[in-house]
Amino acid sequence: MKIIGLSDPEVQAELRAAGIGMSVPEARSIAEVLGRDPTLTELFCYDAMWSEHCSYKSSRATLKEFLPSDGPNVVMGPVEDSGIVAIDDKWCVVISHESHNHPSQILPNEGAATGIGGIVRDVNCMGATVVATADPLRFGDPYGPKASRVRWVAEGVVDGIWQYGNALGVPNIGGDIVFNESFDDNCLVNVVSLGIVRRDQIIRSRAPPLAGEMGYDVILIGKPTDSSGLGGVTFASEALREEDEETNRGAVQIPDPFLKNVLFKANGDLFRLVREEGVEIGFKDLGGGGFTCAASEMGSAGGFGMEINLDDMHKAADLPPEVLSIAETQERFLIISPPHLRERILKIYNDDWDLPNVYEGARASVVGRINSGDRFTVTYKGETVCDVPIQHLTGGIRYSRMEAPPIISLAEPQVDEPADFNEVLLKILRSPNIASREHVYRYYDTEVMGNAAIRPGEADAGLIAPVRGERFGVALATDSNPFYGRISPFWGGATAVAEAMRNVAAIGAVPSTLTDCLNYGNPEKPEAFWEFREGVKGVAEACRNLYLKGYQDQQQAVPIVSGNVSFYNESPAGSVDPSPVIACVGIMKDAARAVTMHLKAAGDRLYLIGPRYDELGGSEYYRTIFGVTGANVPIVRYELERNMIYAVIDAIDDGLLAAAHDISNGGLAASLAEMALTRPARFGLEVDLNLVHGGEGDACMRSDRLLFSESSGFVLEALPGKEERLERILKGYGIDPMPIGRVTARRRIVIKRADKTLADLDLDEAGSAWAAGLPEAMR
Repeated sequence: MKIIGLSDPEVQAELRAAGIGMSVPEARSIAEVLGRDPTLTELFCYDAMWSEHCSYKSSRATLKEFLPSDGPNVVMGPVEDSGIVAIDDKWCVVISHESHNHPSQILPNEGAATGIGGIVRDVNCMGATVVATADPLRFGDPYGPKASRVRWVAEGVVDGIWQYGNALGVPNIGGDIVFNESFDDNCLVNVVSLGIVRRDQIIRSRAPPLAGEMGYDVILIGKPTDSSGLGGVTFASEALREEDEETNRGAVQIPDPFLKNVLFKANGDLFRLVREEGVEIGFKDLGGGGFTCAASEMGSAGGFGMEINLDDMHKAADLPPEVLSIAETQERFLIISPPHLRERILKIYNDDWDLPNVYEGARASVVGRINSGDRFTVTYKGETVCDVPIQHLTGGIRYSRMEAPPIISLAEPQVDEPADFNEVLLKILRSPNIASREHVYRYYDTEVMGNAAIRPGEADAGLIAPVRGERFGVALATDSNPFYGRISPFWGGATAVAEAMRNVAAIGAVPSTLTDCLNYGNPEKPEAFWEFREGVKGVAEACRNLYLKGYQDQQQAVPIVSGNVSFYNESPAGSVDPSPVIACVGIMKDAARAVTMHLKAAGDRLYLIGPRYDELGGSEYYRTIFGVTGANVPIVRYELERNMIYAVIDAIDDGLLAAAHDISNGGLAASLAEMALTRPARFGLEVDLNLVHGGEGDACMRSDRLLFSESSGFVLEALPGKEERLERILKGYGIDPMPIGRVTARRRIVIKRADKTLADLDLDEAGSAWAAGLPEAMR
C-alpha cells in the first residue's frame, strides 16, 4: 500500500478507504522501519496490534508508574492472559478481568456472550479449570429520554451472559449493576473469570525456551477462521457514533458456548499429555487482534520469530490474507509445541473430540513454526504478505497524553430533613441501584459445578469451594461507584478498592489480590486522560495503604495481577462517568466458616462499626430523593478501613458472628434493610440512632445523614454469648463498637432516635419495593 511519497491527506485517504484506523504518523513510522511501503496485510496487522485496545499506548506508562503487582502470594502478575496467586503450597487461583463494552452496546446479546467467552479462554489457557465468572454491568438511565434503548441493552446483555455461561457449564457467582445516564449510549460490560490450577501445572502464554532451536509447531485449534469480529480492537478504540452502528455490527464476534465446552475438555487432554511427556508448551486464546495478536505475542514473549502459512489455516472460503490475519473469530486457541507431539495433539482435537463434527470446519491445524529469528512472516498462496520485525509489531507505540482537570461546579445541596422516613426508605429500596438483583441472577446457573458455598444475593461476595476434598474457599466481589467518580475520580478509584475488599471480608475471606478494569473516555482529550490518571492514583493509593493481611507489618500492598484499560467509552453526548471497576479475590482456609448477611435469630445484638461522616456526595439519598449529586464524596480513611476489614475477618474466623454486611450504597439504612430482606427474611430489627457515632466534627449529625451517609463500615450480628469477645477484638483494632440494636421476631424494620420513631416498616411492604425496583427498570 502506497505510503512513501504521498502527502498526509493522501495517506489519510488511503488508510480510511482500506478501513484502517491508524494515524498518518503511525503509518509513516511503519514504512520507515520497514524501509518500504507496507503491504495491506502488514498495515492491518499493525492497525490491530497498535490499537489502544492491544497496545495500551496511552495507558501503559501510567499503569507501570502507579499500580503494585508484586506480593508474597503472587505467582504471575499482569504479564500474560491472566494473573495467578497462591492459595496454599499446592493450589493457585487464576483470575482475568476484561471489558466488552462497545460490542455490547451494538449487539447486547452477542457482545456480552462473547465477553464471557473471551474471559474464560484467558483463564483456561493458563492450564486452569475455569470455576466461576462475575459480571459488573453499567447501563444508562432506565427512566430517561433513552429508556427504550437502555432497557433493550440491559435485557440483551443479561440474556447473553446467562445463555453463554449456563451452556458452558460455569457458574456466575457475582457482579453488580449500576444505572446512570452517562451510560445511555455506552454501556459497560466488564467480565471476570476465576480458575483453579496446581502450582506445578501452570502453562504459559508464550513460546517455550526450546521453541526456536527445535522449530516448534504453531497449531491453531477451534472454529474455522471467518470474517466475524473483523476490526474489533479498532472498533473498541474509537468513540461510539450512532451513524456507524450498522457498520460496527460486523466487528461483534459470534459466540458458540457448546463448541467452547468441547474445546475445554479437549484442552484438558492436551494438558494431561504434556504433563505425561514432561514438555513445556505455549498456549494462548485468540481474542482481540485475532490470529496475529496471539501468534506474534507468543513468539515475541519467548524471544523468537515465527513463520506462518495461511494456506494451512482451516478457514472460510475466499477470504483475503488481511482478514485471516486479524479476524476475531471466537472459540479458538493457539498452541506452540514440539514437533514430536504433533500427531498426538492433532488426534486429540480432530479424532478423540471430533471437532469437525462438533462444528462445521472446526479442527486443529498446523499453520506454522517458531524459528530463532526476529521476524513475523506470513505467506498466502505462495506470496509473502507480511514480513516485519516481531518485536516492533508487538512492542507497540507510546503516547504522552496531555491532562487537565475538567471545569465542573459541585456543591452540597441545602435540603431539609424529611418528615416521613418510611417513604424515603421505600423509595431508596425501590431504586434500581439498590433494589434486589434477583431479577438478574435468577437466570444464572450457580449450581452447575456443585462448588457453590455462597450464591449471588446471599452475601456481599460469592464463595466457591472449588476443589473436592479441600476445605479452602475462594471468594469474589466486584465494585465501583460511577457517581463517586463523577465528583472525584481519585476517590472513585480508592473507594472501589476499599469496598471490594470489605465485601470479601464480610463473609470472612482474606482479600488476596485485586484486578482492575479501567473504563474512561477518549484519552486524546486532556480531561478524560486526567480522570484516568486520577482514578489510577486512587486505586494505587488504596492498594498501598490497605495492606495484605498477614503482611501488614511489612506494609505489603494488595497486588493487582490482572486487568484491562477500556478507553473511548463515550458518544457525541459525552463520556461515561469515570469507572474503575475493581474485583477482589479472597481466600478462606475453611469455606464452612463463612457467614452470609441475612438476619439469623431474634434477640441477637446488632453492632455498627465505622462512624458516620457527612459524606453524601454521589449518594443514593441525594439522587433518589432530591435529584442532586452533591460534593462530599466518601473518602477512605486507610487505618480505620484496614482495621475494620481485619477485625471482621478475625471475628468470623473465631466464630463470633451470625451475619455481616458492609455499608456502601444507600448507607446504614439500606444495609439494615437488606439484612432483614435477604432470604429467608424471617426476622425484623430495631435500632436506635442515638447509639450511632458521627466522625470527627460530625458528632451531632442529623438523622438523615446518619442513616444515608455512604461512609464505609459494617453492620454485624453477634452470636449470643459472643458479644464480649467480639467487642474485645474490635477494641483491639482501635475500633469503637456501637451496639445499635437487636434482631426482632416482629417482621418490621424499626429505626428510632431516643424516644422518637423515625421509620417503622412492615417487612412485606419493604420487600415488595425492594423486589420491584429492578424488574421495573429493565422491562
